[in-house]
Amino acid sequence: MMDLLHSWDGYLLMLAVLLFISIMVTKLGTRFGIPTLVLFLGIGMLFGSEGFGIEFDNPNAAQDIGAVALSIILFSGGMDTRFESIRAVVAPGLALSTLGVLLTTILTGYFIWWITGCVEGAVLTSLLLAATMSSTDSASVFAILRERNIHLKHNLGPMLELESGSNDPMAFMLTILLIDIIVGSNGSEGVSWGAVVGKFVWQIVMGIGMGWLSGRGAAYVLNRMHVSNIALYPIMLVSIVLATFSFTDLCKGNGYLAVYFAGIILGNRHFVNRDEISHFLGVATWFMQIYMFIILGLLVKPSMMLEVAPVAIAVGLFMMFVGRPVSVLVSLLPFRKLCLRSRLFVSWVGLRGAVPIIFAIYPWVNGVDVGDHIFTIVFFVTIISLIVQGMTLSWAAKKLDLIVDEGDKE
Repeated sequence: MMDLLHSWDGYLLMLAVLLFISIMVTKLGTRFGIPTLVLFLGIGMLFGSEGFGIEFDNPNAAQDIGAVALSIILFSGGMDTRFESIRAVVAPGLALSTLGVLLTTILTGYFIWWITGCVEGAVLTSLLLAATMSSTDSASVFAILRERNIHLKHNLGPMLELESGSNDPMAFMLTILLIDIIVGSNGSEGVSWGAVVGKFVWQIVMGIGMGWLSGRGAAYVLNRMHVSNIALYPIMLVSIVLATFSFTDLCKGNGYLAVYFAGIILGNRHFVNRDEISHFLGVATWFMQIYMFIILGLLVKPSMMLEVAPVAIAVGLFMMFVGRPVSVLVSLLPFRKLCLRSRLFVSWVGLRGAVPIIFAIYPWVNGVDVGDHIFTIVFFVTIISLIVQGMTLSWAAKKLDLIVDEGDKE
């Protein structure tokens, strides 16, 4: 079998089989209420080097695949975000995606530092580990809310989708900045805090600016590029999305923020063949999610998960029951209209998914010490989050009386 996998035909066969199996097991997930994203990760682990023996030990390739997949997923999520539906929740959503991410990073980072023995000089590494996990995963939130057909009261659905789509760029910026500080502090030149702040601001400005230009430009091109074959329109849009991410990244801006913002701008403008393009993006998003989760599952080593299990379980429980709730409650303090039931539910919807795992690859490929352990811990925490929080979302919404009844017009 391993000789077969060393050929191109073998890799293609492997991919086809894994994709087919992933789709088949979604029936199992639906029957038992298991999030399908967990099953995709499990399939990757099952067929990996410590399972059926597929060797995949290339974090750089996984990072590149993840970047492409996340670009399409975030853009698609942005396109589904309507100004009229998020207008009332922009302020709390952005508070969660900025202050909430920062507070989660600080609280969880110092908790990690404490449980690992308060090792001198390890605070930054602990904060880096926390930063990779500080955002809720847009793919997971979008998938589970829609898969379970959950319609929430008090405009919570749009707020959660806005938060999960817009907090990935914040978590990414914190991750990259902490990597720069750690790597810089290990070098002879030390850390320039002015450069750190400047880089942070530039990432935001460049990300928003390129997103705005890309969204407006995409609408202009789609409406004026008269192509005889309708099927080419969505392909043209994907090329714009990937160009937006890569160009922004080359300019040291935040590519994830750029593609998400571009999706929002385009989604709220008129453009031709919207239905066909939306259908294509829906299919592409699912394909990217499955492919990305399988690749990440292949990359992880279950034996290393056993080594980090005590720390990962402690961190996962802390984030679910302390870190996320405290950061949410503090971030939402100014918004008096949100009832306590809504705040509690938002606290529970802190799902981790592929985004934290992909962000956790960055320390690994950038030479941070224990980078592979960071990746494994984040992977473990993500599985805990998807199983515990993902499987109880409907239950929590029902218990808190936040599901819209038939005929309810809230």
